[in-house]
Amino acid sequence: MTWGAGGSSAQLTLELSANAQKLSGLEMLMHMTCTNMAEADIRKALDQAKAAGIRNILALRGDPVRGATSFDECDRGFSHAVDLVRYMREHYGDHFCIGVAGYPEGHVESSDKKADVQYLKEKVDAGADFVITQLFYDVQVFVDFVKECRAVGITVPIIPGIMPIQNYGGFERMTAFCNTFVPQEVRKALEPIKDNDEAVKDYGVQLGITMSQQLIDAGVPGLHFYTLNLERSVRRILEGLSSLSSRVPRRELPWQTSTLSKRAAESVRPIYWSNRPKSYVHRTAMWDEYPNGRWGNSESPAFGELTESHFAPSSTSTPNERRAMWGEAPAAKEDIRRTFVQYVRGEISSLPWCDAALHAETSTVQQELAAANSAGFLTINSQPRVNGVLSDDPMFGWGGLGGRVYQKAYVECFVSPENMKIIIENAAKKPSVQYHAVNLNGHSYSNASKSAIAVTWGVFPNKEILQPTIVDSSSFLVWKDEAFALWLKLWASLYEDGSQSAKLLREIHDTYFLVSIVDNDFVNGNIWDLFEASVSPATSP
Repeated sequence: MTWGAGGSSAQLTLELSANAQKLSGLEMLMHMTCTNMAEADIRKALDQAKAAGIRNILALRGDPVRGATSFDECDRGFSHAVDLVRYMREHYGDHFCIGVAGYPEGHVESSDKKADVQYLKEKVDAGADFVITQLFYDVQVFVDFVKECRAVGITVPIIPGIMPIQNYGGFERMTAFCNTFVPQEVRKALEPIKDNDEAVKDYGVQLGITMSQQLIDAGVPGLHFYTLNLERSVRRILEGLSSLSSRVPRRELPWQTSTLSKRAAESVRPIYWSNRPKSYVHRTAMWDEYPNGRWGNSESPAFGELTESHFAPSSTSTPNERRAMWGEAPAAKEDIRRTFVQYVRGEISSLPWCDAALHAETSTVQQELAAANSAGFLTINSQPRVNGVLSDDPMFGWGGLGGRVYQKAYVECFVSPENMKIIIENAAKKPSVQYHAVNLNGHSYSNASKSAIAVTWGVFPNKEILQPTIVDSSSFLVWKDEAFALWLKLWASLYEDGSQSAKLLREIHDTYFLVSIVDNDFVNGNIWDLFEASVSPATSP
């Protein structure tokens, strides 16, 4: 997260970094420049970063403030990045992981590359933990730079900085400003397409893939991409890297853990927010403690109240794009069912209750989900049963090595009153099934215990059994208000008031039940039996 010259965007940078870390679970690297900033301002910014749980700082000298051509050292301020590194280590010890900049082709203001490497060593000796380099377009330049650094005793990780070419004009300006060497083959490839922005961008992606693969093959510890707020090319580069496409990151828990220190011990969450994790993090942000090992009384502390911010679309899609996914003008319940079926088949990328595409594990029950949704059981959350799968399994695994993980089958769906009767009748024949259903007005049906029940757990060497995902009746009733509101806030709001589409969605909102279903038989259970009466050729209302 960049930092404006002279701290001009300090508060915004801090706020964005804190929110990205808190709500999205991203581990932020916040940039900080030190010139044109008084020591008191730097201390204030670092204190705020520490309070927000930010642990990573990229310490930079920075550019002159807008309109200036040179640096003006503030009273008791700093002249160089090394001063900021020393200051952080002196006043904050090891709290921050500190990165600094490296210049494979020399700093733009320096004519002595060897001196630049010595300056970098000073920053590392002062306490820097890693180096991120300025952009380059010749991989050999980076490889040679690393050798020079190692030769003078710089041993910390050196991460290459890659800037995808987005358009020809911007590429020319940036390479000229940074005195970046551009290989002849790159210039030759760009010359005939320089006036075609899309062609230039496509070439930039291919060049980025080639460079990244060469760097990975050379053994770099990671890659740093300069997006300039244009992340699409970076996404395409990552998708094109064969060495990364087959890698499945090991999950610490079934859900994305937080990088905030106050949530470091958190190890249990209700399953209901699985597809809206940002909302859960937001609604529990004010808790003093987080469940660790076992879910406590969910009524104390209370979940945060729902606000309009909870209903902002999590994706970057526009209203027009969401209408294209969820229906330009749905007029009947069959249209709504079709949208849900398209989602579970991977034909659309989100629903109001699901921020992203289905989890990989859900592909094992994709056909069953499609059949249930076609019959009017509108699923918004599910997981298949799992019996003792190895914890390093690429689809179901989580936690450390040498463990076994388990799951009870779970389905959460909106159903009509008629389909609710089918669930109740079928559940009566299956002692292993528990359900809790509630409508907008709070009318409910349930055969479930009011106690929290684990639906995901793991057994690991030398550890107590971990139970990271639970169902809990009190939490379900909290989630119910949010889940029903999404029908109107994110879906019906796409259509004109009084239109057939808006009326249809309002009717579903007003009359359907939200039902949470668990099959406790994780060995031989078949939760899909509950829907069989409706999944047959005769469809339900």
